[in-house]
Amino acid sequence: MAQTTNENEAVVRRLSNDLNQFRTTHHLPDDLESMTGAISHLQKQAQEVMRQKPKWQSYFQGQMITKDDYEFISQFDQLNAEGRAKMLMDPNMRTQCAKTFLTLMAKLFKQQTLRYLLTLMDECLREDKSRVEIFNTYAKMKKEQLWSYFFNMFANQDQFVVYQTSRIIAKLACWSVERMSSSDLSYYLAWLKEQLKPQGNEYLQSVCRNLQMMLRIEQYREAFVAIDGIPSIMQVLNNASVGFQVQYQLTFCLWVLTFNPNIAAIMSKYTVIPRLAEILAETQKEKVTRMIVAFLRNLLEKPESEKVIRDNAMTMIACRLVKPLELLSSKKSDDDDINDNIEFIKEKLEGNLEDVTSFDEYAVEIRSGRLSWTPVHQSEKFWVENAAKLNEGNFELLRMLLRLLEQSKEPLVLCVAAHDVGEYVRHYPHGKKAIDKLDGKVIIMRLLENPDSNVRYQGLLCVQKLMVHNWDYLGKQADASAGNNTTNNNLGQRPLESRA
Repeated sequence: MAQTTNENEAVVRRLSNDLNQFRTTHHLPDDLESMTGAISHLQKQAQEVMRQKPKWQSYFQGQMITKDDYEFISQFDQLNAEGRAKMLMDPNMRTQCAKTFLTLMAKLFKQQTLRYLLTLMDECLREDKSRVEIFNTYAKMKKEQLWSYFFNMFANQDQFVVYQTSRIIAKLACWSVERMSSSDLSYYLAWLKEQLKPQGNEYLQSVCRNLQMMLRIEQYREAFVAIDGIPSIMQVLNNASVGFQVQYQLTFCLWVLTFNPNIAAIMSKYTVIPRLAEILAETQKEKVTRMIVAFLRNLLEKPESEKVIRDNAMTMIACRLVKPLELLSSKKSDDDDINDNIEFIKEKLEGNLEDVTSFDEYAVEIRSGRLSWTPVHQSEKFWVENAAKLNEGNFELLRMLLRLLEQSKEPLVLCVAAHDVGEYVRHYPHGKKAIDKLDGKVIIMRLLENPDSNVRYQGLLCVQKLMVHNWDYLGKQADASAGNNTTNNNLGQRPLESRA
């Protein structure tokens, strides 16, 4: 019993420390909406919406709203923040507030009025986050499900109404004393996940902002990972056209997730490090740099397994993070958090530099899915020494190569992966049996029908390696093919073993 109590106290302390770090690091407010230069499309629209007040009296005269609702909304709408606070000190007014807003949400169909109502409600919550309990208390008193009022709005054709509603939901979910139920939480997080599109969503920043709020809650982090949310974040980050603000917001989400040791331990399987290493080398925005180095530090600090920490360090080294970090270190930022995190990461990586092997770098490249003709692929010595290592972890790396051959649309990736599968078969005595066991032969044969000539060329070589034992003969055949292939270029480099 004492041990359980101590464990619970440790969890409480960790969560408390995390919360304090969320509040103090980068000086972020609770609703994350007052970041300099981060005015989203939704916020710009909201400012315009609030300039066009509805004529509440006409709704009352037309018997579209009750007298009580009219008197409350018309008075509330005229008051400033101080006046609203004074008005809502009255318990009866608090009840009327929830009733009026929720009733009008369900009754009003004119888009401009609905836009205004939702924006006014959002302002009401922003002025005092404890006001979320006004709505929770009312729903309990009426024995109704609060979330149904808001989820129904997702069917609205007006995208402003949809995303303004989503912003209100995030506030209610994060600021309420009681957390969202698992079914409602799963629904909302799945909806947010679906909105994470790198292109075609002008409200993407608002979606990211909602996620930033939600993922600061431990329970919500676990639920997001459970619905496979991290790949959706990476789908956006992997798009080169995404702006720095979204890069910052989604890296924030990844950073927050890594405060959970279990999530930090599995983060590497989503190939986050290679992509963030690329962004770190390219970005000119300090806020993006700050967030990336904070995330990388967590990967070297939060996992409870020393092996996971070492693997993360190896991945960072293989992604050539040392030089960009040294460059950042030499510049010295005005932000102490950035400097401290960079020095921490550098120290960790330098402690692992001597242990990095060419196979470590190769494994990182395979896991990243970003294959290119790096020297190890065409090194005879490398394959002689390491081909059998593709069998480790129940053929983990071999499965990854076959998955790339099956799913990738990039000719360069297909060329390199086909070449590597062929080298595996050539240097591992039981390679053909392993490929057959994993149904790889069918995948490889499909390469022969690929529209890219380089992919077909590497596919043909791979098929030959699966079927031919006389490597001298194969070498002559490959040389002849290379001589006839006038379109061959860096995508389908003629591998060195073709001269064997």
